Amino acid sequence: MKTLPKSRSKKSAFLPAIFLAKAGEGRTITALKKGQPIFSQGDPSDSVFYIQKGRIKLTVISKRGKEATIALLGDGNFLGEECIAAAHLLRVASATALTPSSVLRIERDEMIRVLHEEKLFSEVFVAYLLARNARVQEDLVDQLFNSSEKRLARALLLLAQFGRDGAPETVIPKISQETLAEMVGTTRSRVNFFMNRFRKMGFIEYNGTLSIHSSLLNVILHD
Repeated sequence: MKTLPKSRSKKSAFLPAIFLAKAGEGRTITALKKGQPIFSQGDPSDSVFYIQKGRIKLTVISKRGKEATIALLGDGNFLGEECIAAAHLLRVASATALTPSSVLRIERDEMIRVLHEEKLFSEVFVAYLLARNARVQEDLVDQLFNSSEKRLARALLLLAQFGRDGAPETVIPKISQETLAEMVGTTRSRVNFFMNRFRKMGFIEYNGTLSIHSSLLNVILHD
């Protein structure tokens, strides 16, 4: 009796976590040192980056040369996703490693392909964009209606990832008061005043490393 050929094994299931963890066609992983740039404002926008570990700072420079920090991104965040909208765009911000980091670079064509072909990945990415959009709106409301003290408290809690899935990071990477001032929209002297106040009240520990306690939420909740 003739033996029938074995059927070819089915294509293995696509898992977004695996796709974002490994290099492959159209994907490369780069280890970054602290202070190393990923891309600069005005560079061609030809790829999306996924932060596997570390912290990345996004900054913009005005026509007058003034620099401002617009976001600090950590593990599980994307950056440079504006390239998906259209080809030949230019970067609207600069991205720099705030700590030693690892990022996955996904070429634009590969990102578009996987979004079209893999529904699960598309769902994950859309959910991320919606959450990011909500965060931008919250930042705007925070800037318009909250005091600089509350804005600083919120920025510190976000750095410690309070409110995200999983346990918060009570110890966060060292960050300069100048950067915090840029994020909050105030002066370094005001940031220094509030940081000392938070420390005296036991909300933070600030000695070489920065430790954030959940009690800092009291600053935001208190009217």
